[in-house]
Amino acid sequence: MLLDAEFEENAAPVVSDIEPVYVHKGKASYYADFFHGRTTASGERFSQNRLTAASRRLPLGSRVTVTNADNGRSVEVVINDRGPYVKGRVIDLSRKAASELGMIEDGVVNVRVEARPSDQPNRSLRHRLERMVAALYPDRKPAAEPPVTVAERPEPDLTGTDLTGTDLGAAE
Repeated sequence: MLLDAEFEENAAPVVSDIEPVYVHKGKASYYADFFHGRTTASGERFSQNRLTAASRRLPLGSRVTVTNADNGRSVEVVINDRGPYVKGRVIDLSRKAASELGMIEDGVVNVRVEARPSDQPNRSLRHRLERMVAALYPDRKPAAEPPVTVAERPEPDLTGTDLTGTDLGAAE
């Protein structure tokens, strides 16, 4: 079990040898049912039945892993809103995400929020998270992009074809 002292609000990333990781430590709460159906900062409708969350710092669309410090349960959520606006809280979760973390009864729990560039759904979000980590650790080099394999397409057989659009073998 982790101690409360280990979960003070902290936006410093944890930099591993494998990949830089942006970490928030603090308290998580979950949305009241009143917000179900309202428009989020990303423009989509908020649903208590989806694995989503609000963060003040992480880019909208980011995929993050939230771990309950009290019981070790984790859930992956997508950041689609801004908030929470209560001091010490680092993330607001949908009811479904809160349920997966086992925090419905408690309402507010200590959590660790991890954002890995490699977990992001697009290159833009990967780069934004890499820049967030680089700003905190300027001496750290960003993780190298994985090599891209380009499939070769066979050249088309152009024999007997006039490049003006008429077939050379056609009768006139």
